[in-house]
Amino acid sequence: MEKNFIDRKFYDSIVNFEDSDEAQDYYYWVMNSETGKLKNDGQSETVRELILRVYAMLFCEDMEYGNGEMAGPDEVADTADRLYIGSVGYDSEHWYRMKYHFPVIDDDNYDRFAALVIADLRAGELRETVVNDGEMLIVGEADPLHMTAQQRKNQKTISIDLPEGGAS
Repeated sequence: MEKNFIDRKFYDSIVNFEDSDEAQDYYYWVMNSETGKLKNDGQSETVRELILRVYAMLFCEDMEYGNGEMAGPDEVADTADRLYIGSVGYDSEHWYRMKYHFPVIDDDNYDRFAALVIADLRAGELRETVVNDGEMLIVGEADPLHMTAQQRKNQKTISIDLPEGGAS
């Protein structure tokens, strides 16, 4: 039987990661837990691998990822500044990547950033914002405030259906 590890408690452990040893312990426990699914090589998939695969699928589309490939540090760092919360149209106050939490994305924290995004979509404040306010997570250019009119015209918005629940 599969257990859903990506819930509100996991989201809170990521948000409080820097402030609490308990949050760090829970984060690492979840990330190293097995999902109950097998990878192509017959090994058990971990939550970390699932998160990096889902992140690659959702946010690294233009990097020509094959089905099932995981995002690495470079891919997460290259896409992090493209994520912001809002409606179509840019608002510099609502960048998803908070500089004070992730001033640098590298080998030490890329998986935590990806986990924050996926957990937020599933059970965090972003999910609540989507449900209550109609806002969404948008993937844009690295510096959308300086896009040309043609770039804005060619921009695509993709809707993602979130599964029911999430706050286990």
